[in-house]
Amino acid sequence: KAPALGVEVSSAPFGSDVPLGEPSWYQNLNTPYYNASHVAWRAKLRGFFEKEVEPIVDDWDKKASQNDHAACAVYIKTMYQKSARYGILPACVGKPWPRNFTGAPEPAGYDYFHELINVDEGSRCGGGIAWAMMGGLGIGLPPVLNFGVPGNKQLQERVVRECLAGEKIICLCITEPGAGSDVSALATTAKDCGDHFVVDGNKKWITNGIYADYFTVAVRTGPPGSAHKGLSMLLIEKTMPGITVSKMDCMGVWPSGTTYIEFDGVKVPKTNVIGKIGGGFKQVMFNFNHERWLLAAQASRMARTCVEESIAFARTRKTFGKFLIEHQAIQHKIGEMAWRCEGLQAWLENVTFQMNTMSKEEQNMKLGGHIALLKLSSSRVAEFCASSAMQVLGGAGYTRSGKGAKVERIYREVKAYAIPGGSEEIMLNLAAGQFGFVKRRAPDPRDKKIKQLMEELKVIKSKM
Repeated sequence: KAPALGVEVSSAPFGSDVPLGEPSWYQNLNTPYYNASHVAWRAKLRGFFEKEVEPIVDDWDKKASQNDHAACAVYIKTMYQKSARYGILPACVGKPWPRNFTGAPEPAGYDYFHELINVDEGSRCGGGIAWAMMGGLGIGLPPVLNFGVPGNKQLQERVVRECLAGEKIICLCITEPGAGSDVSALATTAKDCGDHFVVDGNKKWITNGIYADYFTVAVRTGPPGSAHKGLSMLLIEKTMPGITVSKMDCMGVWPSGTTYIEFDGVKVPKTNVIGKIGGGFKQVMFNFNHERWLLAAQASRMARTCVEESIAFARTRKTFGKFLIEHQAIQHKIGEMAWRCEGLQAWLENVTFQMNTMSKEEQNMKLGGHIALLKLSSSRVAEFCASSAMQVLGGAGYTRSGKGAKVERIYREVKAYAIPGGSEEIMLNLAAGQFGFVKRRAPDPRDKKIKQLMEELKVIKSKM
């Protein structure tokens, strides 16, 4: 039985013996958040990623950079199937455990901290692998789970079961060439043609898109100018004619298969509507908090990996007759990285606790601003730590093999956390709005002039 809330517990040290190379509760420190179930789940996940994933990361990354789509498709599909056999995939889609759609054993007292451990352990190898193995699933399947497919429950059942079993892959399609964070400006249309829609438009920077069997797509079912009120979400299958996918050459997260998707006259039955017509904007917003929390958790672990790799390297590298770690400048550089990681981890766990004690509706009402700032902090910390670790490792960190491979990979992936899921600038704007920074706006002198001109125009029209 899990200890009561607020009871401090500790577990035996786990993982790396490098100072601050693991979160504090791995280091035999007390915690009010984790219990025996989390400890067992952590051991299971560490075993999986060390045995099945770490040995193939470098080659997977290399094959992806070479656009060897066939080899990468084998990797991602094999890893999805192995993840399913380990019972990991259901822990990628939030709380509660989707027990109605999977036979995978549920950890005792499953909560968001179990999912956090899943994300954390899965990100030790880098962002590209994390996005490949849980990116599309973690953001593409929740709308289907949370809002359902009321017109075709059999389709919903099939898609969810196949994805959680690692048999099929799903992705989320929101961003377009001309609209990202400005969701209300989406231009992909779904024209009403009786019993079906005809979908036309393009989606860009779609994680897992090139490998996906299913697409959760935000479309405009309303008339031009309908903004957020005219959006809906459709569940589209890869087998429907008119869909073209092409891999994009990006700066990092190569194994994730960032994709450009074209929908050209795709006929989609109306029964494939997720939730209800016109409810797309709410569904997208509902999904964002979980997505941003996932990104923050990934960035947090990647930053900590930079600390771990820096200390491990500096303890063995000799310069000027002593180990690199003995130089005060290096100690300070690592210390600057470490305090940021510790603060970020504490914030991440606090937000996770809030999620654990709230309904999804309450989360969306209260946590949007907090998660926005958490995501911002995580990308800034990851970028700082990646840059600092690169300086500690020097030439080794600049090389895509050997002792610096992890740091080199993380360094080119950090911008994938500063931009996708809402850029840092958008996160600041969102937080300002959510917290109500501006209580009242100062009157704009132009408003008075406009009003005067409108009255004059009205008088002129009355005399005509």
